[in-house]
Amino acid sequence: TAIRAGVDSVEHGTLVDDEGVRMLKEKGVFLVPTGAIWLMEDEEEPEKEDAPAWRKEREAGFRRGSEEGFRKAVNAGVRIAMGSDQSVLPHGQSAKEIVWMATHGMTPLEAIRAATVNAAELLGWSDRVGSIAPGKFADIIAVRGNPLTDVTTLERVAWVMKGGLVTKE
Repeated sequence: TAIRAGVDSVEHGTLVDDEGVRMLKEKGVFLVPTGAIWLMEDEEEPEKEDAPAWRKEREAGFRRGSEEGFRKAVNAGVRIAMGSDQSVLPHGQSAKEIVWMATHGMTPLEAIRAATVNAAELLGWSDRVGSIAPGKFADIIAVRGNPLTDVTTLERVAWVMKGGLVTKE
């Protein structure tokens, strides 16, 4: 329904089916998967172990649907942009989403592009952010290691430049 209404993106896409994937691709609509919320689920409080069976089953279905739908979307060539579901994924842990995407169907480079170039395009900010070029904001991070061979290095930022000013060394 959202795609038919003309949205630019679908957030989560937790239970996206084959028709939804086809429509995302045909209309050029971005999928913003927010799959790292399932990583947070693994780290949550122990009382979830005491949750009723129906809740555990429902959550497992959502998790499975999120992963399967994302893989289908990637395989179909759907445009993917990174989002954080900020109310669930704590501030400063957005790289977990890149890692999740890179372990659920994208290459590390595709996941990094989803977080940079693609996200900037979705926001209509490609002229300001998303890549390193003259006249852009110069928002850059550095990590120790190669995120193309170990995408988890993005979770350990060593250096930050924001708006052309170094803010973390």
